[in-house]
This record gives sequence, structure tokens and C-alpha cells, in this order.
Amino acid sequence: MDTPVLPMPAPLRLVTNKDGVLALNTAALAVLRSVTQPVVVVAIAGPYRTGKSFLMNRLAQKRTGFPLGPTVYAETKGIWMWCLPHPRQPRVTLVLLDTEGLEDPNKDNDHSDAWIFTLALLLSSTLVYNSVGTIDQRALEQLRLVTELSEHIRVREKDNNPASNFVSIFPGFVWTVRDFTLQLRDGEKTLSEDEYLEDVLRLQTGGGQKAQERNELRRCLRNFFPRRKLFTMERPAADANLTRLEELREDELQPGFRKQVDAFCRYIWEEAPVKVLPGGHQVTGSALAYLVEKYMAAISSGSVPCVESTLKALAQAENTAAVQVAVAEYQRGMEQGLVLPTASYDALLAVHRDCEQRALALFLSRAFADHKHQYHDELVHKLEAAKEEFCQRNKEASEQRCRTVLQELWRDVELRLQRGDYVARGGAQLFKEDVNRVLEEYKQRPDKGVRAEAVLKEFLREHEGLAQVLKATEVQLELAERQQEAAAAEAEAARKATEAWREDQKRSMEEHKRQLEQWMKKEKHTWEEELNRMLEHHRKEYKALLQEGFRREAAAKEKQIRELQEEMRSCNCTVL
Repeated sequence: MDTPVLPMPAPLRLVTNKDGVLALNTAALAVLRSVTQPVVVVAIAGPYRTGKSFLMNRLAQKRTGFPLGPTVYAETKGIWMWCLPHPRQPRVTLVLLDTEGLEDPNKDNDHSDAWIFTLALLLSSTLVYNSVGTIDQRALEQLRLVTELSEHIRVREKDNNPASNFVSIFPGFVWTVRDFTLQLRDGEKTLSEDEYLEDVLRLQTGGGQKAQERNELRRCLRNFFPRRKLFTMERPAADANLTRLEELREDELQPGFRKQVDAFCRYIWEEAPVKVLPGGHQVTGSALAYLVEKYMAAISSGSVPCVESTLKALAQAENTAAVQVAVAEYQRGMEQGLVLPTASYDALLAVHRDCEQRALALFLSRAFADHKHQYHDELVHKLEAAKEEFCQRNKEASEQRCRTVLQELWRDVELRLQRGDYVARGGAQLFKEDVNRVLEEYKQRPDKGVRAEAVLKEFLREHEGLAQVLKATEVQLELAERQQEAAAAEAEAARKATEAWREDQKRSMEEHKRQLEQWMKKEKHTWEEELNRMLEHHRKEYKALLQEGFRREAAAKEKQIRELQEEMRSCNCTVL
């Protein structure tokens, strides 16, 4: 069961930036690692001193939290993190990441901007880009890092053209423009915010170097971020109050600004998705912590983070943990559901079947990319070993219970032996009656378990010499007969147990196969949906390029479409 996110009264710095050197804060990482729920990860980036932290505090529904500053100097350094219960989705955690402002003139190291922006992209499920004024050429040029991402991210281990795969891993893109004063009109036509954004991202005509550079950025934004959204916001308050936004009451903020910020927050709370990996696997806080560590390790070593290799390592860690959790769930269920000794082997198997099914479902809900079924097979072996352990404990509990019962029932016989009652006149008949009473009462005693006949046989064998000593011939013969009966009953019980074991093995294999096939079918369906969404995005861009008159670029996009279709067919995916 997913545990709720622990109270986090204030943000923590997740990634520090000291003189251009990025490092992880282990305390913040530990908090993130403790989050076992799926996470919606919203990161904000943009030029410094543009009000990013204010928006993040509003998403957290707090007046204060992420640091705001009234001066021209950037307040946020590195990446700050705040984990909060999601305001709309139960059993989901909202992770807010407030990143250091870009293009701060007081920074000595320009490379840290690129790596912080790269981390924001790789970690988030929705990236908010915040700027001021309008979306003019200068505002677009502030996003030039987008055109350099192929130098900072590799999607696949062998990737000659990494940018072509960015669309499969990049988050949704939300652009917020602060202090926006323009009217959203195109001549007489009123434009929506999203129409204005798409108009700005239209490729520019012209064959010069400048036009090519401008179009490269537009092309990257269109290709990398198929899910795009724009929010424009007017100035929040009078100039005299801008330095103390944290202190202002709601009625001191401009009504239009409040309405626009509320619309932005509602969109994020209601539309920003849970972060998922390729294949549809939801990311938990602990998995996100793993990704942060791996990406930071790559950056610190001077190499380029590779998504594919990182996800392979994450799959290994997550699948190993999924096996452990599933086995623990099975053992917990067996401990709670069994009262040892059980009356029969079938009774134990009935509890085992229920616990095994729940363990398998738990494993499949957490496992991903187990294409060779390595971890599934490991789970099967561990569950079988755990079942055998419970079977052995059941036998031992039964043997202990039966021996205790026989010792209790035989106690009167021992006392009479000590008094010499059985060597006196009529002693043989008395011994016969007492032995029959012991055997009859033993038969009537409940809860003896699966080893009742085996323990009785052993007990009779241990005491058969006593009848001979007492010269109780009839008893000696009866004990031998009872011993044979017990042996026959033990053999029958063993036969039934073996038959039940075989039936359970067959049932278990069929159940594992059924659930595994369902899981594989669901995973393939999710994968097909992702690839078809990519295909639809490329087709949309192809049509737009043709309409805008960029035939050479359209031809390149058409080639990309054919390559994706061929890749889908080679994987037996349905191409829509």
C-alpha cells in the first residue's frame, strides 16, 4: 500500500550550485526516496527575477515557501524541491521543482544553466517556462538552450540523432508570460492564448543565416513538445508593492492577475499528468530519486546522461524491489491466513493460492521492462520456496501437536505400568482396554494436522515391544494391525498430497501465464499508444510544414514518419 507523503513544511534544496558545480543534497534526496506514491512532477524554468518562485508557491497553495527576493539578484540557486499531497488526485504526490534562473549575469559558469535546464526536462512530467513581457524574438532566444539539448541528452545508448527521439521522453510544456500587456488579436480576429503561441512558433520565411537560426528554435519547440499551453498574466500589483508580493493580501493583487494565476493553477492541478516512463510505468518518489542520482552522477563525471541506460538500471532496481515486496506480501498473507497445523494439505493450498495471486498482482503492478521475464521467473521460484517452507512448518507443527496429544493420553498407561497393574491378574485385558481407549481418543482429538497418521505409526512402532513384554498377545496383534492401518492412511495422505501438489503446480503455472499475458498485452497496448501519439504528432507537423511552404523540411519529416512506421511494424505494433 502506498504510504501518504510525509509533511514537508518547506522546500528543500535538491541540487546545489556552488560556483557552477552541481551536487545532490542527501537530506532532500532521502525525503524524495521516502515517497512511495506516484508523482506529478512540475518544474519551472526561465530567466532570473521573473517571478517563478511566486507561481510555485501558488501551486503549493502557500503564501511563502520557495524563496522570493526583492532585489535584482537571483534568489533561487540550484533546484529546490517541495513534495506535497496532490490537491486533486488522491494517493498521488505533487513534486514542485523550482530551478535557478537562467542568464544571471552574476554567474561565473554558463554551463550550469544548461545542466539545470536539462535536469528540469528529464525529471518533470510538466515543464513550466516563465518569462516576462511578450513572446518576441528576444524571448525566444532566451530559450536557445532547447536547440543545444542534443549535446546534453542521449535518449538511446546508440543514438546518431538524439533529437529525433526527444518527443518520446520530454514533458508537457507550459509557457507563462508575466506582465503581458498586448491584446491577443490578429487584425479583427481575437486569438486564444494557445493560438497566439502557435502563431509565434510558425516558421519564418527567408533563406539567410538569421532566419535559419530563428527557425531552428521554433522547429525544436514544435518537434520536442507536442503538448503545449500558454498562459498570459498581467502585472500582479502596483509597482510599489512588487517587492513584497509574499505579504500582499489577495485583494491587493490585481483582479485580472488573480484570475489568470488561478486558471494556471487549475490547469496544472487538473491536467498535469503523473510522470511515466516509456511503456506507461508510473514513477514514484523513490524511482524519481533514483533518476536524480543517476543523471547527476553522469553530469558530475562529465558525460552526457543517457535515458535508455538509466531506465535499464532503474528497471533492474525496481524489478528487484518488486520481487522482494511481492514475496513479503505473500509471507505476510500466509502468516495471517494460516493457523498451523492445518487440517489438510488442501487447506494450506487454499490460503497459498490466494496469497500467491495477490503477490503476483502486486509484482506486476510495480515491475516494468521485464521483457525476458527474468524477474517474474525469480518471483515464481521464491514463492515456491516460501510455500515449501510453510509446508515444512505445517508438518512440524502437526508432529508436535500429535506427539503432545499422545503423550497426554499415554500418561495413565505409564502410571499403571509403574504401579505394576498390567502384570497382576487380568492385567493383559486391562492393558488392551487402555490401549484401545488411547487410540480411540487420539482419533477423536481435533487439529492434529497432516502428520496425524505418520506420528501414530511411529508411536505404535515405539511401543509394540511393550505388549510382547507384558505377554499381551492380542494387544500385540492389534497394535501391529493398527500400525498397518496408520501406514496405509499415511501412504494415502501422501498420495493425495502429491496429487494436490501437482494440481496446484498446474493451476499456478496457468495463473502465472494468464496474468503475465494480460500484463504483456497491456504493456504492448500502452507502448503502441505512445508510438502512435508520436506518429500523429509527426504527421501534424508534416502537414503544418507543407501549409507553411517548407517543403524541404516536410520531406525530412516524411522520412522520419516512414522510419517510425517501419520501426513499429518490426515490433508487431499496430500502426494507426
